[in-house]
Amino acid sequence: MDDATRTQIEAAAFRALREHLMVKRPDVQNIDLMNLAGFCRNCLSRWYQEAANDLGIDMTKDAAREIFYAMPYEDWKAQCQTDASPEKQAAFEKSFAENVGKAD
Repeated sequence: MDDATRTQIEAAAFRALREHLMVKRPDVQNIDLMNLAGFCRNCLSRWYQEAANDLGIDMTKDAAREIFYAMPYEDWKAQCQTDASPEKQAAFEKSFAENVGKAD
């Protein structure tokens, strides 16, 4: 398989993952994704931003999130995010530290 074809397939897989998380399963909470898998929608938007920056495209965290969420992140949170239990929050702190690093 040539590089261009591989890149097209990888891009299609990314779009399918985004569609699944944003359209088919918006009920799945980011905190649950992070606690179970070590990544969430915000990680995907950060990886998108990092890839753009690596190509010399200046993109902020907020801009990447708006592209990924197809709306301002605050709007998505208001529409889809629910309150997390103290247990989920504690698990998130551990998972975030292990998978992303120290929180800002």
